[in-house]
Amino acid sequence: MVEIGLGITLLSLVIWLVLLFGRGQFWRSDQFLAEETEGRGQKAKEAEGARGAEGALLTQNSKLSSNAARSATQNSFPTPHSPLPSVCAIIPARNEADLLPVTLRSLLTQDYPNLRIVLVDDHSTDGTAAIAKQTAQSLDQASKLHVIMAEPLPTGWTGKLWAMEQGIRYTANLTPQPDYFLLTDADIAHHPQNLHQLVAKAQADDLDLVSLMVLLRCKSLWETLLIPAFVFFFQKLYPFRWANDPNRKLAAAAGGCILIHRHALMQIGGLQILRQALIDDCSLAQAVKGLGSGETGVGSRERGVRGTGAAALIQNSKLKTQNSPPPHPSPPTPHPTGKIWLGLTHQTHSLRAYPSLKTIWDMVARTAYTQLSYSPVLLLGTLVGMTVIYLVPPLSTIAGLVTGHGTIALIGFITWLLMAIAYLPTLRLYSCPPLLAFGLPAIASLYTAMTLDSALRHWRGQGGAWKGRVY
Repeated sequence: MVEIGLGITLLSLVIWLVLLFGRGQFWRSDQFLAEETEGRGQKAKEAEGARGAEGALLTQNSKLSSNAARSATQNSFPTPHSPLPSVCAIIPARNEADLLPVTLRSLLTQDYPNLRIVLVDDHSTDGTAAIAKQTAQSLDQASKLHVIMAEPLPTGWTGKLWAMEQGIRYTANLTPQPDYFLLTDADIAHHPQNLHQLVAKAQADDLDLVSLMVLLRCKSLWETLLIPAFVFFFQKLYPFRWANDPNRKLAAAAGGCILIHRHALMQIGGLQILRQALIDDCSLAQAVKGLGSGETGVGSRERGVRGTGAAALIQNSKLKTQNSPPPHPSPPTPHPTGKIWLGLTHQTHSLRAYPSLKTIWDMVARTAYTQLSYSPVLLLGTLVGMTVIYLVPPLSTIAGLVTGHGTIALIGFITWLLMAIAYLPTLRLYSCPPLLAFGLPAIASLYTAMTLDSALRHWRGQGGAWKGRVY
């Protein structure tokens, strides 16, 4: 029995050594845009100030209080001779009236002169569309914002993806056509220079897709305990360095903030190739990265040209604008490269609150089993793996001390210490107490239970529930 315990403890140690040194060093949390890396100290102060924007929700219909701020927003209109690529932000919004006065404002006041915004009201019941228009009018930016009402959800689509698809279809009528789409959520507060930095990164490295895993809200007790671990597990599942390596097949993106080149989106066949994918962000990244090898994984180049969705509408819109005045020249567009980049940020953050264990539990359970491809075998492997990786080290430490088996206790503690060291950079990113690193085994136990519950919900036909819809 002692030999079995020692063997399992050694196995856990070996696994952590592999995770630390052989999985793209995911735990370092070091993939940032160059602009953030160079001025991290100042940016951290700016980000802290930006977080205070949540207080603006109490005065959501007020106008900017300074003429200087108003002047800055007025100067952000597109200019005929702007050398910057044109960008169209697509925002699916379902009952987001409380957040839009802050989040939409953060886009309308971007330090980027060539931006248009399409907000798709996905059958909201709280006046989302009206609040969006009021926010734009309060900033004298009404001409920059296009608000459209979503059509009924068709069979074979998820709500968010269908809303984004309609937003992209709408841009087929815009002149000039955008060079990039910014796919973002209605709960994201963007740093004033976020779009400028994303486009600069895309152009500098010839990327088809640039994505940021924005800072999630981390204020309540349960957010502090569980949200950093969520980011840690995501990085372990999709090591950012590997996702950013064009020579590796692994791809990932974070759906809250994705900048994608229009030609790349058309080439993969548009969002319609994703349809019911609940993990649509990573599926999109996989399809785009597949362009580098001639295969998208969920579509083909031929499908991108002959599709019937937004990609085809954008392609055909050229026929409608032959007699239109020539738009200002845009920079040359490279052929899709299949190169993607995913990183972290200190500046752009989500305002979505998870005040209780239940709210976080539901968020994870909604898609956890989807990550496992609805496979009972993968589920069993996950349950065993999470136990060996996270629970064995502290249990071995305690059991070894109680039973007097010092070797098992020592190996267990060393493994536990390595685990805590790996977790520290993520805790630092979220300004959480370092001692919380030793609580990762208990946190992992909760996430394991959430994953099991995700499978149970799927088997009961309750998986994928979001804002009143079940997929």
